[in-house]
Amino acid sequence: MSRRLRPLLADHLDRLPCACQGCVFWESAEALPPRCGAACDIGALRQWYSTVTGEWGECGRVALEDDEVLGVIKYAPVRYVPQAFHMPAGAPDDSAVLITCMHIRDDARRHGLGSLLLRACLRDLVGRGVKIVQAYGCAADSNMLTQPMIGMGFLLRNGFDIDRPHPASPLLRMDLRSIAYWTENLESALQALRIPRRAPQPVPTPIVKIKGRE
Repeated sequence: MSRRLRPLLADHLDRLPCACQGCVFWESAEALPPRCGAACDIGALRQWYSTVTGEWGECGRVALEDDEVLGVIKYAPVRYVPQAFHMPAGAPDDSAVLITCMHIRDDARRHGLGSLLLRACLRDLVGRGVKIVQAYGCAADSNMLTQPMIGMGFLLRNGFDIDRPHPASPLLRMDLRSIAYWTENLESALQALRIPRRAPQPVPTPIVKIKGRE
């Protein structure tokens, strides 16, 4: 078993957690209900990825176990995230990078993987000279597996502050100039997480027909 944190690549887009596969909620210019899969178009997602990485650079991190994607975090400058301009708390700062979403495979949740993905994201942004990062939080008690936002409590526990309040989806902010550059080995921390391995699927026993018997 090998666990790694890697930049989000085009090859990963077809292997993301179920809620993310083909979802273009944040990439859509049309106002959509805040739900994962409110708009899905794998071709449009690939085009968005190609545009962002070609013009700006890496726009996400994935946690891998062997070749399986355990979780993903995505981020990009606000100009690449048109859905943000429809959010009820108001649009992010023009100069900010927006963390759009973070999803973790259901059987890998609640083991600390989200914090490592967030740190990998922030480490990347600090290294690229980004000063402000923002994210919309989900304040309501709801199924986070279907939410295109990140839990507000999680963001607050990890150093974000509320920038623009809203009862359901406030905008949070972190000034990256105020944090230290992490030196710990995040991949070693990922290896140490007690994430259970998925049980192998049973292989059906082939039925052998014996001549003369049914």
